[in-house]
Amino acid sequence: MRHVIFRVEKERYGLPLSAVREVVVPPERFTRVPRAPLAITGVMNLRGRVVTVVELRQLLSLPEGPTPPGRVVLLDRGRRDLGLLVTDVDGIEAVERVSTAPGKMTPAIRGVARLGGLGVTVLDPEGLDAAVVALFTHSK
Repeated sequence: MRHVIFRVEKERYGLPLSAVREVVVPPERFTRVPRAPLAITGVMNLRGRVVTVVELRQLLSLPEGPTPPGRVVLLDRGRRDLGLLVTDVDGIEAVERVSTAPGKMTPAIRGVARLGGLGVTVLDPEGLDAAVVALFTHSK
């Protein structure tokens, strides 16, 4: 199965190609959303559509530090537009085997795979979507 491979700092992640609509360069500034959870970077206008942008680092509870705004990976979530702020996108690769990672499993993480001798954390699009929805329900 083909995956979009991207990075948050030096860590590599993958999402199934079928779950990604496109990759865009982020605007200079995002519009902040009042009382939004910290993981929500803000919203951006993309061809007349409002896209909620989430900092993947915070969504996955990775060590603190701002993600350099390199790219926004837009998920194909039907009527809701969701973007993930990542450091950079490496490309599209075939990922054959995804195994579960002990101790790293959350609903947003499907497992890990080997790609070119390096590990890639494979994310679950539905789990990411559920994690974003949970951010809003827990922040109220």
